[in-house]
Amino acid sequence: MPLIDKIRSAVDRHREIERQMSLPDVAADPKRLTELGREYKRLTPLVGAFSRYEDACRACAEAEELLADPSLDPGMRALAEEELQTGTESRRTLYEELRLLLIPHDPNDDRNVVIELRQGAGGEEAALFAQDLYRMYTMFAAKEGFRTELADLNPTELGGIKQAVFLVSGEGAYARFKYESGVHRVQRIPVTESNGKIQTSTVTVAVLPEVGAVEVEVNPADIHFESCKSSGAGGQHINKTESAVRLYHKPSGIVIECDQERSQLMNKEKALKLLYAKLYDQKQREQNEKIAGERRLQVGTGDRSEKIRTYNFPQSRVTDHRINKTLYSLASFLNGDMAEMIDELTAFETAERLKGEETI
Repeated sequence: MPLIDKIRSAVDRHREIERQMSLPDVAADPKRLTELGREYKRLTPLVGAFSRYEDACRACAEAEELLADPSLDPGMRALAEEELQTGTESRRTLYEELRLLLIPHDPNDDRNVVIELRQGAGGEEAALFAQDLYRMYTMFAAKEGFRTELADLNPTELGGIKQAVFLVSGEGAYARFKYESGVHRVQRIPVTESNGKIQTSTVTVAVLPEVGAVEVEVNPADIHFESCKSSGAGGQHINKTESAVRLYHKPSGIVIECDQERSQLMNKEKALKLLYAKLYDQKQREQNEKIAGERRLQVGTGDRSEKIRTYNFPQSRVTDHRINKTLYSLASFLNGDMAEMIDELTAFETAERLKGEETI
């Protein structure tokens, strides 16, 4: 299908969604209404750009019609030529914008995210690096205007992290963090190393889109909750209040613990958020595995067994292996200055998706 026909089809779909959202039966279905609202919001910028593109096309056509008149005086001809040039440039720019807007959209991009960090190979050094990554992500989130909430933390005696689960909230959070799923490798001299040898350790990162209860099917009878003493509040509170929650989902075998809130109700709400995210992620992975012959991008696949990035302290460099991008600013990167790398990953994926599309 020619690109312009794809654009017109998307505009028609925008109108159809608007019609459907006004229907009583759709308004009474929260899941359907949420899905349509998300699609409508995604298509709205394309509809606006297409309207401006059509205006530019009309301006060009009017200018060409004037220029075809042999009796046109020189002053009007100069104005028409200027109008044609401006309209042509505007049309070309808007067409490229439309090509980008028409790229298949990741429906999860606008969602909040759940991030899990797990200590990998390397013992205590891996746990210490997990703490570095947790700090890096929270600082990056703050720079991007997102809010973070810690849901579960399993620390080590030396200040490392065996496992951490936290939420990042804000529109577009998933779009900015989704490329972080995978194995992160660090090369440095550990504080626990007495002979000064460089050690290689790993941390596994999982990035899951946060979803609502209406988007996954969960039978409340399949969920078993247990309360236990919190390990997060400290002081006397730790010994007196069973505010922590352990959730067990029987069909999937998923176990989730939340202990960062003093209120058991708040910990329970966070545990359910994590469960919905894990079940949604599980469903997506199963669907992707059924798509035979589909060419998958190395960026954004979320393959947790894939080594995606190396942090080399002796050379002060960070290298992303998916796009062969190296930055020699490791210290600032670990302080949350990740935007340049994330932008490059986004640009790479966009370029891959644009391959094969027609040009003006």
